[in-house]
Amino acid sequence: MRSARVVKPLIGISCCTKQFGVFGMPNHAASDTYVRATDEVIGGVPVLLPANGPTADIETLLERLDGIVLTGSRSNVQPTLYDGPPHAEGTHEDPNRDGITLPLIRAAVARGVPLLAICRGFQELNVALGGSLHQRIQDLPDRMDHSTPMQPSARLRQSKAHSIRVTPGGWLHHLAGTTRIAVNSLHNQGINKLAPGLVAEGIAPDGLIEAVCVAASQGYAVGVQWHPEYDWQTDTLSRAIFEQFGTAVRAYADAARLGAVRLAAE
Repeated sequence: MRSARVVKPLIGISCCTKQFGVFGMPNHAASDTYVRATDEVIGGVPVLLPANGPTADIETLLERLDGIVLTGSRSNVQPTLYDGPPHAEGTHEDPNRDGITLPLIRAAVARGVPLLAICRGFQELNVALGGSLHQRIQDLPDRMDHSTPMQPSARLRQSKAHSIRVTPGGWLHHLAGTTRIAVNSLHNQGINKLAPGLVAEGIAPDGLIEAVCVAASQGYAVGVQWHPEYDWQTDTLSRAIFEQFGTAVRAYADAARLGAVRLAAE
């Protein structure tokens, strides 16, 4: 007798607009690290979400997706979206990515679709819910340089850079089992004003918020400023972040399927 086929959850992975090839043609791209984490740790089917701005059909996406991973990027969130000053000349922006991710975040949180926000995605989560950003943390007094180390070795660039003080009793504390962890650091921007409804879960030595959860979300919604997708094969906490997200995704997918069966039976 043939066993029932296991239907894997669909995980949306946010893309950036990037220029590839000798003619610089625009493409929609996400790093392989997110795809591999989705395949190998979360156990889902990765679905790349194009950075198609105002033409994105948010409701259709959320009808079909069981979870969303908001990725890191070289580009920064447009400062007009949080009433910030203009970026310094040469700063990369991606308005078409902002045009899908920010409304997608708000709709996903309201709907209870599991959400894992990483690096730029962490900053998008804060802006989408009403917070603001520092644009270049390394230029601020009494702050660390959180930017990407100029190292040709990926192992050195992505290695642990500083510690984080974890909020006792919070989401990250329960997952990590300790009040101090070490993380990598590859970002220029960071949270300035924390958005209403977000709770700080981890703080860098210079006071920068580096982990959050959405307190009033109907579902699982968390964010980290660092990159757990770089070292989930060797770091217990990085892997646990994706595993916990996968558990939330499967619970959401199972509940959605059960609801569909009940509606069909009525």
